[in-house]
Amino acid sequence: MNPAKMQEMLAAAQQMQEQMQDRLGQVMVEGSAGGGAVTVKMNGRKQVLRVHIDPSAVSGLGASTADREMLEDLIVAAVNEAGRKADEAAQSGVSGMLSGLGLPPGLF
Repeated sequence: MNPAKMQEMLAAAQQMQEQMQDRLGQVMVEGSAGGGAVTVKMNGRKQVLRVHIDPSAVSGLGASTADREMLEDLIVAAVNEAGRKADEAAQSGVSGMLSGLGLPPGLF
């Protein structure tokens, strides 16, 4: 196979992947648990955008509105950090496997 053609194909594949990531960033989904006590909104890249905890779910705990909102923000941050770490671990594993194939640098 022609190396220039292969490079061209890889560039096209990378461009398609970037376009797909852009589209996934625009997809919005929502899930809930506990009969709506907790609702999570995320994009198609699995990035949590918002967590909502119904006030009735924490009213018995003596939590104020500010406490509930801070907890919502902390949950968003923690879930997104865990997702980034999972992505990094997966990427590291893929890079390690590809490096064993003897491909030229820059192709992975």
